[in-house]
Amino acid sequence: MNKRQIKIKRERIAEFLCCLPAVLLILVLTYYPLAELVRISFTDWNMLTLDYNYVGLKNWQWFFENAANNRFLDSMWITIRYAVGAMAATIAGGILFALLFGRMNRLFGAMRAAVVIPRYIAMSTSAMIFLFLMNGEYGVFNYLLSLLGLERVNWLTDGNIALLSVIILTGWHSIGYGMMIYLSSMQGISREYYESAALDGAGKLQQFVYITIPLVSPTTLFLFVTQFISAMKVFQAVDVLTGGGPYFSTEVIVYHIYALAFEDYRIDRASVVSIMFFAFILLITVLTMKWSDKNVNYDA
Repeated sequence: MNKRQIKIKRERIAEFLCCLPAVLLILVLTYYPLAELVRISFTDWNMLTLDYNYVGLKNWQWFFENAANNRFLDSMWITIRYAVGAMAATIAGGILFALLFGRMNRLFGAMRAAVVIPRYIAMSTSAMIFLFLMNGEYGVFNYLLSLLGLERVNWLTDGNIALLSVIILTGWHSIGYGMMIYLSSMQGISREYYESAALDGAGKLQQFVYITIPLVSPTTLFLFVTQFISAMKVFQAVDVLTGGGPYFSTEVIVYHIYALAFEDYRIDRASVVSIMFFAFILLITVLTMKWSDKNVNYDA
């Protein structure tokens, strides 16, 4: 081995050692808990005692035989409905606000700041604010409705409206994030596209549909994947606003897992549900990335 080869080998070893702490952190904080989750799913651990036994596939048999009766399917459907609403608020609302507040001056800068500020408020704090705003007796929302001559709404105690209330909170909290992401993407689109389209007689709406939307599709994909995963993991907003009620109408899947583990003390079954939930998110993410390979434009 000559000196050059020795030097290259030393450089590679040094590069590996630089990455080693990050790799160890990922192993300890991500893959080890996941492996423990799988292991616990084969036990009968109920968290009331430190002793447990391995029971094989008993918990998995419980899951597949009783999926319709253990609220898993209902919780998944509630979570998907919530995720669709939350993603629509972030993506559609984000691109709309990016168009409205796209001018680079102080006035529009102040407007953008007002929309973005909720993003930096903790979700638990935001939920406490909306808990007051949506109170059925003395809430601000019902007071405004009364001024308009409309009937009061039971925002948090009506099973048909409670999930919508959680979506409203999420939209208020995240729409500014979507706006800033879209705004940065739109600023990167060359003005030549719009000038050429204007010369050909295209109006503002046509320019938006045929130029802006296709060229910000990578941003839309990014927001879709990240906001989908974030929405599927919602917990704090539900925990503070509704506690999964009324009558389980807002019991999203993460809250269902929480209830299994810390209310029913069946962490073994909660582990099974968590693994199935992880597999579902992974499947949707993979399918989305496969679809994006042929349908997302990266020419901007």
